[in-house]
Amino acid sequence: MKALAARRHHRAAPVVLLLLALLVTGGVYAAFAPSPAEAATTSTSDIQTGKELFQANCATCHGPAAEGTANAPSLVGVGAAAVDFQVSTGRMPMAMDGPQAQAKPRQMNEAQTQALAAYVASLGAGPAIPTDEMVDPSKGDPANGMALFRTNCAMCHNAVGAGGALSEGKFAPSLMQTSNRNIYQAMLTGPQSMPVFNDANITPEGKRDIIAFLDQQHQGSAGGLDLGSLGPVSEGLWAWVVGLAIMIGGAIWIGAKSS
Repeated sequence: MKALAARRHHRAAPVVLLLLALLVTGGVYAAFAPSPAEAATTSTSDIQTGKELFQANCATCHGPAAEGTANAPSLVGVGAAAVDFQVSTGRMPMAMDGPQAQAKPRQMNEAQTQALAAYVASLGAGPAIPTDEMVDPSKGDPANGMALFRTNCAMCHNAVGAGGALSEGKFAPSLMQTSNRNIYQAMLTGPQSMPVFNDANITPEGKRDIIAFLDQQHQGSAGGLDLGSLGPVSEGLWAWVVGLAIMIGGAIWIGAKSS
């Protein structure tokens, strides 16, 4: 004990204690830190298959090594989530040039999409495909999701996700038929004119809350006819065209009866 007490005053003691503290801290962080979301474990064969699909379907625009060209951006570092979103919604490969890529029937099946995503992910670190738990609306808070959506998304996508027009022929698409996974991936990767909402902007729990809110909107209007969920535009049209027509018709009927 005396020998140990004497070593406490040794000149190197603070350095040793600091190293031990750093070692313990690193071990605790490694044990309890959340692991990155991965939809599935990829293999070398998946990456090779994805590379072949890329060379056949994407390299013309994005370059043979996905480095990008004058007509298309680099895919290095975009991650698997961006590829899954673009390909599973049919936006890529594009059928024709335009203000923005539009959703259409997908050209690759699920296995091909996953292989292509695995190849692009191998080129550089990027957002991974979210897990089923991360996009499960039953685990989200719709009330918080409504507040987040109306603060960050409603100015483009409408208050309930019905979509809206943007400038230069672009538009924010309706989210009524969009899958929960694609909604999460869109927030994570920022496709087209949409900004990126990374985990520092909107947490994974917040993204799930937004999905929970939109899931409620997909179930229909609790107040009857929703008039397309376009808010005052369709409601005003109904009031002026239909309501005014009824009023004019009533006035004509009353005039005819009185004469």
